[in-house]
Amino acid sequence: MTAQPIGGGKATLALLPNGILHLAWDRDCTITAEDAESAMAAVNGLAGGEGHPMLVDMETTRTVTRGARAVFAIPCAASRIALLGSSPVDRMIANFFLGVNSPPCPTRFFTSRHLAVAWLQGEAHEHPASA
Repeated sequence: MTAQPIGGGKATLALLPNGILHLAWDRDCTITAEDAESAMAAVNGLAGGEGHPMLVDMETTRTVTRGARAVFAIPCAASRIALLGSSPVDRMIANFFLGVNSPPCPTRFFTSRHLAVAWLQGEAHEHPASA
């Protein structure tokens, strides 16, 4: 499926053939509460009432506001979430979220897309959060 832009214009969302929701945030963006609300509404709409694993590509995201972190802590159609990043800043943002907020479902940070997808598909239940 082709990625669809999300309201606010800072991300795209697609439901991949393997059943994984792919949320990709734009380079160097600041994610606000409004952006997070738009993204979660899009996730819930695309999922059609079914739970799906979700890959969140947050590479090069500048920051996530406190309001956005609060929105991301609300349960949505994601059954498990892999946060994908590549830089120390990405890791810091993810670790801060995971340490301060209670994710609504199993959530881990990865620097490898392959390991993230394997974990989402249940092939690697015990990979460390910083795999």
